[in-house]
Amino acid sequence: MKRSDLTELEVEQEGLKLRICRGPAGHTVASTGIAAQACDPDLGTASGSDRPSAAPLDEGFAYIRSPMVGTFYRSAAPDVPPFAELNQSVSQDSVICIIEAMKVMNEIQAEVKGTVVEILVENGQPVEYGQPLLKVKKS
Repeated sequence: MKRSDLTELEVEQEGLKLRICRGPAGHTVASTGIAAQACDPDLGTASGSDRPSAAPLDEGFAYIRSPMVGTFYRSAAPDVPPFAELNQSVSQDSVICIIEAMKVMNEIQAEVKGTVVEILVENGQPVEYGQPLLKVKKS
């Protein structure tokens, strides 16, 4: 940031917002979260909490997030139906996908009761820790 004479950088992607600000003393502050947070260069910290917001993105909905880095698979095998489909009801212990990490197939549970309204990741796509996989309308 110093080399480019930047004072602020903001990136937003699928429910994640990253904002980095450089104060007058050269201190760099990074804040992440769902809601936008303003940087206060005089304090050298992000206003509010430095931790990501725990508030839901949409009222009445939950996002099932990846608990690890790996490859997302909707079913156990190519010729087997997907674990979760659109408009399908899920419970806390329903398996909704598999994430392959280091040659280990990890079954991911919904951990929420509701109806799948959106599948946010394509089959075979790499996923990051905390990345939203499915959107569920809570019941």
